[in-house]
Amino acid sequence: MGESDRYSDFRKPRRRISLGQDGNALMGLFTINITFFLLLLTLKVTYFFFQKNEGEFFSGVLQYFEMPAQLTRLSERPWTILTYMFSQVSAMQLLSNMLWLWAFGFIFQELTGNKKLIPVYIYGGLAGAFVFILTNYIMPPLRPFVGDAVLLGSNAATMAVAVATTTLAPDFRFFRNLNGGIPIWVLTLIYVLIDFAGIASLSAAFSLSHLGGAAAGFLFIYLLRKDIDGSLWMNNFYNWFMNLFNPNKKDGKVNIKEKVFYNTEGRKPFKKTPNITPQRVDEILDKINQKGYHLLTEEEKNILKRAAEEDL
Repeated sequence: MGESDRYSDFRKPRRRISLGQDGNALMGLFTINITFFLLLLTLKVTYFFFQKNEGEFFSGVLQYFEMPAQLTRLSERPWTILTYMFSQVSAMQLLSNMLWLWAFGFIFQELTGNKKLIPVYIYGGLAGAFVFILTNYIMPPLRPFVGDAVLLGSNAATMAVAVATTTLAPDFRFFRNLNGGIPIWVLTLIYVLIDFAGIASLSAAFSLSHLGGAAAGFLFIYLLRKDIDGSLWMNNFYNWFMNLFNPNKKDGKVNIKEKVFYNTEGRKPFKKTPNITPQRVDEILDKINQKGYHLLTEEEKNILKRAAEEDL
């Protein structure tokens, strides 16, 4: 149970991270991956309808989604360094990646809020792309085929989320009623073995690209523990970009949810006692949902504790 679950019984209806909730990063990743898959599937069916073969589909459509290892080809389609990590043409690959993304992403989002999952996913995809390109250029057996090597799928990005979650909460356990539960690292090990078994027949570049994604996930949490949050600039850029289309947004204006109301009855001079209201509890739980419990102030944690004791 995450910290946000521990304090989520203060109000009705119960609010917690779930699929479909506003601001849910995990749902956003699902939506993007499924949208890309349906788009590619539609284009593929259209090609077959007009009696085009599979090779024409790959050369005419898929090349604009998959990332080439050759730098000259990549320079012609630079956007593929992002689109490749959301694109799958195999239903089984999509299903597998989304199940693993849900398993680890749900836990990661519960512990850190909504603002770090997508950055970790993107960092993992970018690291996987970098390692894939580097491997195809520096490994002698692969160098002659660099012009044909392409990368497609969310495996490296999902691997980053899995390793980041395991690094963040190595003591997390599933099914606690079964002999104390199953440690999360066991699930991660199973995932890694399944992933590498699925690409064993492919070149080493694919395996190493997934390891690159895993390294990105580990590095993100390592730096986060040193108070270096790699998600800040990405979230700030996203907010800035979205605000370009919101003329009513005023920078520097204090959000009403940041206001704190204090009870002054019978208090000592210069001492503030937070007045607990359902609205204030809602605001704190919204903050947990967006940023994670660990970013609450001591005052906010005390408010939640008092709310639990008073059954507010």
